[in-house]
Amino acid sequence: MRVQGRTRRGLLRLLGAAALVTAGTAAAQAEVTTVRLAKQFGISYLPLTLMETEQLLEKQAKQRGFEVKTEWLRFTGGSGMNDAVLSGGLDFASGGVGPFLTIWGRTQGNIKVKGVAALNAMPLWLVTVNPEVKAIKDFGPKDKIALPTVKTSIQALTLQMAAEKAFGEGQQHKLDALTVSMGHPDAQTAMMGGRSEITAHFGSPPFQELELKDPRARKVLDSYDVMGGPHTFNLVWASGRFVDANPKVTAAFVAALEDSLKLIRDDPARAAALWIKAEGAKMSQEEAEAIVRAPQNEWTTAPKRMLEYLAYMNRVGLVSAKAATENELFFPVPGKEAGKGAGR
Repeated sequence: MRVQGRTRRGLLRLLGAAALVTAGTAAAQAEVTTVRLAKQFGISYLPLTLMETEQLLEKQAKQRGFEVKTEWLRFTGGSGMNDAVLSGGLDFASGGVGPFLTIWGRTQGNIKVKGVAALNAMPLWLVTVNPEVKAIKDFGPKDKIALPTVKTSIQALTLQMAAEKAFGEGQQHKLDALTVSMGHPDAQTAMMGGRSEITAHFGSPPFQELELKDPRARKVLDSYDVMGGPHTFNLVWASGRFVDANPKVTAAFVAALEDSLKLIRDDPARAAALWIKAEGAKMSQEEAEAIVRAPQNEWTTAPKRMLEYLAYMNRVGLVSAKAATENELFFPVPGKEAGKGAGR
């Protein structure tokens, strides 16, 4: 009987240990095993392209003791990203400051969307092929300006801010009627083809640089001039619901993004080559590398001049929520002191 008692106690200990292992496994698997991420067109999404092609998120997860799969989606504008986040069909969205601030302002009372990290600071150029247009005051009723999303994209907001400066207080929407929602690749083709109503494109790298190689094209506006210096172009955002439920995945994503940015800084030639191959871009290695290395293009997670955009959106009624610091727009970075984001 003594042997049987020991056997029973041993069996109970084994069962207890097994239960702990099962519970631990269940806890580890409570986070998502497939991460859904999205990006748009252009070399400004280079950090995410490298994350995808080099499987940096998968590698970071494995280093942290778990595994994930990634599902990469493609959008032509931030508004579609926001719809996907709101419906629960997307975990990490990426895009310009305008769409981000729009969903940030709309969700602070429910799912609390915030920024995960910035991707870069880049100037955006308004390019035209209309020889009569030397400044935005020269645009007329026959001109059409293509940009990602009318009224709310970062290009649309920058154009409104520039219009207010050019035409006077209260005239921020003077050029809105000329704007057309169009993805960058289609906008470039439409404007340079000369067979559509599109006479201008408020784009992003590399489309703006490629357009200016044509002698018909000229730069009408530079967003850095409008904003008074470098500003965040793209960033990544997610819902508080997702981040709270997936702290390990979120930490792995941030670490993978840092790995991607390090690759860009350490080996811009390789980063450019990987982007050309992944995107099937019709540009040379030298052209792509020149954009990656350009001093005005900063590959950084540190947000810049986002509050200026928010203040404008508050003033014209696009967003009611306000923030005193850029940290209020972002989740605390995993593994760092609360309130101090990566590079912030």
